Formats: sequence, C-alpha cells, structure tokens
Amino acid sequence: MANDRVTLKIPRPLYEKLKTVIQGSGFRSVNEFVVYVLRDLVALKRGESETVKDLSKDEIEAIKQSDAQVA
Repeated sequence: MANDRVTLKIPRPLYEKLKTVIQGSGFRSVNEFVVYVLRDLVALKRGESETVKDLSKDEIEAIKQSDAQVA
C-alpha cells in the first residue's frame, strides 16, 4: 500500500531528548521507539498491555507525571 505511513511532527527538543533516551536501548530510531510506545499506550487503553499490568498504580502515576514534564 502506497500510503501505509503518515508523518507526525513533534517538537525538536523532545526529539533530541528521545534520541538520548534510546541510546543503547536496542531501538534503531526515534521513530521505532515512538511507534513502540504508542502501540503500548493503545494496548493499555484496551486493557491488553502486559507491561503495564506489572506496574503499580504509583509507578503508572510517576510515569504520567514524568511524561507531562517532558512535554
């Protein structure tokens, strides 16, 4: 399919921070990492995420707060 991907724009400072975050993580690009995170968030919303099931409510809240600070 010719249009199976779209472009999303994020602030450059966030992009630069994500580049630093993924260093040594196994992700090949910021795009790959962002797709992974978005898929996990969608799974969380649907109640399908295995990763989040292992986190406590306090841990989930701490992640949400740190995400808000980055934005």
